[in-house]
Amino acid sequence: MHSKLVMLVAATALAAGSAGAQTQGVSANEIVIGSMQDLSGPIASLGKASRNGMLMRIEEQNEKGGVHGRKIRFIVEDHAYDPKRAVLAAHKLLEQDRIFLMLGHIGAVTNIAVMPLMFERNVMNLFPFSPASQMFDPAHRLKFASFTPYYDQMRQSVPLLIKQRVLKKPCILYQDDESGIEHLKGTEDGLKTVGMQIVEKTSYKRGATDFSSQVARMKSAGCDLVVLGTLVRETIGAVSEAKKIGFGPVFLGTTMIYYDQIHKLGGPAMDGIVATHTAAVPYADSGSAEVRDWIQRYKNRFGEEPWMHSVYGYAYAQAMIVALDKAGRDLSTEALIRAIENTRFPTDIFGSPEMTFSATKRLGSSLYRFAEIRNGRWVTTSEYFGEH
Repeated sequence: MHSKLVMLVAATALAAGSAGAQTQGVSANEIVIGSMQDLSGPIASLGKASRNGMLMRIEEQNEKGGVHGRKIRFIVEDHAYDPKRAVLAAHKLLEQDRIFLMLGHIGAVTNIAVMPLMFERNVMNLFPFSPASQMFDPAHRLKFASFTPYYDQMRQSVPLLIKQRVLKKPCILYQDDESGIEHLKGTEDGLKTVGMQIVEKTSYKRGATDFSSQVARMKSAGCDLVVLGTLVRETIGAVSEAKKIGFGPVFLGTTMIYYDQIHKLGGPAMDGIVATHTAAVPYADSGSAEVRDWIQRYKNRFGEEPWMHSVYGYAYAQAMIVALDKAGRDLSTEALIRAIENTRFPTDIFGSPEMTFSATKRLGSSLYRFAEIRNGRWVTTSEYFGEH
């Protein structure tokens, strides 16, 4: 009896030790992936599209048997773009759902609020939907980012476009908040490299709908380039006002305006707008059979047209799956870190640039290319440029 009791205690201790050593969110048959999106707040349209894109790719992989025999369980929480709600949602994902990693969490302020909680529990923040530099700087073993900050996009693209089009009087219209100021600083620093300065700085408060005074000032200054630190609605309002008063500079924005809603809602007046981008807007009559097929599958699954954030979500879920596969059957956070640092993530069907990471490089790519709205659609007009 005594020997049986000893054996039982030993077996229980061994099982407990194995469970304790097991990586959170990874079992014999499952990998638990978490995400936080705005599904009910100010950017809910982006959050829902991001979720759908990730979900679609994960479902496709599960239909193939998962990764090394493990199905992916994808849990999405709504933070409504509120840092306080994000902290509550993070506690739920970390402590109740015990996720292995966080994928595609949307929002700078919400990411910044929860990263310390994640890192305390050795949970990776993978490909957040945020252009904030905090997503990769300072470098951290659990940070892997994919969106280049607006500052860098402007710093690289403004002097290049000035040289290409021989522009003389750059101006800027920006939203008076953190993202708008990033556009301003990037523009100023980019202009320094070509010995130029902003001729006219104009800003507006969030929620503004009338841009007549700002546009009039830029026209009076003779601006031939207007950098846009604006969102979709504000871009349409400002450019429409310019066209109405016969003001025709080159308008340049970042990925913050690279959405097909610009030309769908703004109409012919939006023709000529230039923006930086990576993956291309998916059009139903695209020349790529793969993109056309992807659009149809997306519409069949969700009953609506895909957005750019649907593309981003799908692409980054694909990159995650590549990394999980490279990490092997003996999956752990350390194994996944090694896999990501030693993988060259290839371009995808949407034309995204390759991504690479290292122990000190936590942003996959800083490359961008130009697109211009021509005849009511975005057309890619350059090869990739920027810093590798």
